Parts: sequence; C-alpha cells; structure tokens
Amino acid sequence: MARTLFGTDGIRAVAGEYPLDPKTVQAIGLALGDWVLKSHQEPRVVIGMDTRESGPWIAAEVAGGLCNREVKVDFAGVITTPGVAYLAKTGPFAAGVMISASHNPYQDNGIKLIGHSGYKLPDEQEELLEAEIFALIARGVNSSPADISVNAGLDRSYLDHLAGTVPGGLDGMKIVADCANGSASALAPELFRRLGAKVHALHCAPDGRNINLNCGSLHLEGLREAVLEQSADVGVGFDGDADRALFVSKSGKLVDGDAVLLMAGRHLHAPIVVATVMSNLGLEVALRSHGIEMVRTPVGDKYVLEEMIRRGAVLGGEQSGHVIFHQFATTGDGMLTALRVFEVMRQSGAGLDELTGELQVYPQRLVNVRVRERKRLEDLPAVAAEIRAAEASFGSTGRVLVRFSGTEPLARVMVEGPDLERVEAFANRIAARIQAELGEQ
Repeated sequence: MARTLFGTDGIRAVAGEYPLDPKTVQAIGLALGDWVLKSHQEPRVVIGMDTRESGPWIAAEVAGGLCNREVKVDFAGVITTPGVAYLAKTGPFAAGVMISASHNPYQDNGIKLIGHSGYKLPDEQEELLEAEIFALIARGVNSSPADISVNAGLDRSYLDHLAGTVPGGLDGMKIVADCANGSASALAPELFRRLGAKVHALHCAPDGRNINLNCGSLHLEGLREAVLEQSADVGVGFDGDADRALFVSKSGKLVDGDAVLLMAGRHLHAPIVVATVMSNLGLEVALRSHGIEMVRTPVGDKYVLEEMIRRGAVLGGEQSGHVIFHQFATTGDGMLTALRVFEVMRQSGAGLDELTGELQVYPQRLVNVRVRERKRLEDLPAVAAEIRAAEASFGSTGRVLVRFSGTEPLARVMVEGPDLERVEAFANRIAARIQAELGEQ
C-alpha cells in the first residue's frame, strides 16, 4: 500500500493546511495512542519541537490525541530531532514525536514518529498508521488540544549524553557555530563551551519565523565569513532541527557530508561506509583507496540506517550533512557529528583542509524542477531518452540520477561526471524535458 501522508522523513506540509490541519493532527495523536496501547509498552510518549511558530499548537493537538487514549505525554519543548530519538530510546517512552520541517521555511512544519528503539518508524508501520488515521477522520475526530508544559530536564540528559562522548574535551578549540535560529540555538553553544571550546555563535535568536532564513546549513556564506574574520579553527552550520551539520575549514573551504564520511571512515578504520545515491563519485574512489567499501541507498537517512543495521556498519550518511555514528546514536545528529569532526581534528593535530584534501570531487550539477504531478520515468519516453544519452556519454566515469522529492513537489535531476561542461549540458537537457512533460503551467 502506497503511503500518502508519510514521505521520506515523516509528514510534512504547510502548517495549518492538510495534512497539518488541526483535525488530521489530532487523528495522528489518536492513531499513535492506539498503536502504543496495542504494543503493550509503557503508555508514555515524549514530544519535542523546533522553533517554528506553529510548533506549540501542533504539539498540543498531537498531545490531545494521545491523552484522549490515556497515554501520558512528556513535553521536551525546543530540542533537536536526534534529541527526541535519544530520549525515546533511553527514557520510559513507547515513542517519540518531533514537530519539525527540518530545513524547510518556517511556514512548513512536520511530524516525525520515532519508536522506543530510537529509530524512525519503518515504512510498513507508517502505512498501518496512515490507514488508522484515515479511519479515525472518517468516523469523526473528537479530541481537543492538551495543555502541556515543558519538562526542562529532558534536554539536560541529552546534552549530558553528547558531552560524555568526548572525554578529552575541546579545550583550546575556536569554533563558529551557526544554529540556523533552530533547535540547536541554545543547545550547541552550551555544549561546545561546556567541553572547553571558545564559541562564536551565529543565528541563535529564533523568533518563530526566522528558522533557516539565510542562515544555517542551507546558507553557509555568513558562517564562512565569520570563520575567516574570527580566525577560527572550524565552523559548523546546522539545519532547523539540527539532525545535519556542514562545516567550514580554517581557510574558508566548505566541507560537506561526503568529506565527513571520508574523514570519519578513515579515522574509524571502517570496513564499510553507507552513503546514498547523491554522494559524489569522488568519495567512492577515495574510500576505495583505503580499502573501505561504499554502499549506496536511496535518499533518506532512514534508508541509510536500515542498510547500516543490515550490514553491521558503524558509519553512514548523506552528502547533505546527515551523518550517523551508530556507536552513539540511532539517527543523524548534527551536534554529535560536529563533536566527532572536532575529535578527529584534535587527535590528528590537523585541520579540515588537510583532513579532506584527498577528496577529489567530480563536477556535479543538481537541478530541481517544480512539477504538477509525479509519473514513472518509464512512462516518459522523451525524458528516458535524454537520461540514456547522458549515461552512454559518461559510461563508468559518471552518474545520472533522476528522482522525485519525498517532501516537496519537485523532480531532482543530478548529473555527475569528469568535466563540468558536459555535466551541465546533460543536466539542463534532462530538466528541460521534465519541465515540458510535468512542469507547472
């Protein structure tokens, strides 16, 4: 059964509009409550949110549905997505709920469901929940928002956990942290300072509407400028819910998730690194030179994690900065990733320029096409022909990937190869054909 509510990272939409309208959000809480009771786990759920102005009312509606089923709710307030995952796993909770739309603008929001295992719910479970949500709506939703207050101790235990993963501390490091006016705004500067680092914090003043706005991991220009101005050792930029992190070196070089996977894979002597179809060919080549196998999955840290578990891998992630260190976490965690990067720098005595120098990035072009509908590529002969032409031109030295976004009405075209001119030409040709076939009028 195909899912219609859940995408690659939970439910996401414009806050207040279906499926994030009050009635549907209440039904999500009710369905989750029913699932908790049927699972015979502790009837208790932890809820967290990022800094969007819609977060409190969505959390109250979800809590209302849970309370209607006599499931107790603990509200962590503003916390990161991996923070909720940590609490769900280590606390007396059957599940965790994170209210966030990650890197999207403030008008959007989302609901991510996490099991007591600390892992996001599998697709099959989301399908069952969808069916229950629709059935509840059809019967009529009759719950009301719950009156919830923040349990301030919950985020403390999460920070204690993170701090405990760096026993040597960060004394002497000078760090610039761009917190995207999101979940990390209070937590990341406190964590890094607690470990002994000198921190210059950017965009840590959320007002409900400035999350991700020209800042954070989506807009690294300000972070780069600050690193150079402050003569910092490193800069880190988070997204809205801080489950991803990107970096800037001392010289101002941008360091993405691929470079982090190379650094960490080398440092951990990992036999396997799990990445996605979006990771650059250069990463695959560099890892192979160290005897490390790279395995690719579809886009989405959920799918990376599933493959890591299947193969017993300790490291995996995405080019976008979601990196999973399975020894310490069950999901991508931007603050944890930052700590691991800082630790490699301190133990090696080298900066990010040196640590990422061997990664030769193949030219890559990503074009997003806004579409009115999704169709199978096999049913679009002209698009398929352009893809085949690109693949034939590059052979084994390049890659072509066309996919639909799991969270937005977009077709994403990625072309990668040895020379930029051909890469851009094929990417633009494929995108133009998709625009002609499926683009908004």
